[in-house]
Amino acid sequence: MTLQFTVPSMACASCAAAITRAVQEVDPQATVQGDPATKQVIVETQSAEGTIREAIEAAGFPVG
Repeated sequence: MTLQFTVPSMACASCAAAITRAVQEVDPQATVQGDPATKQVIVETQSAEGTIREAIEAAGFPVG
């Protein structure tokens, strides 16, 4: 499934990479596209939305 999140504090490519690592810790097969310019994160995953949201937030990036 495709999930889309707004992450207002994602400011750079390093932030996007940290979000990708956090998501892939809970779903190693997930694909993650983070765009700091639009503050959007798109995740292709088989995990529940809440699980992915929690992983992003646990990495220090509150989801808007």
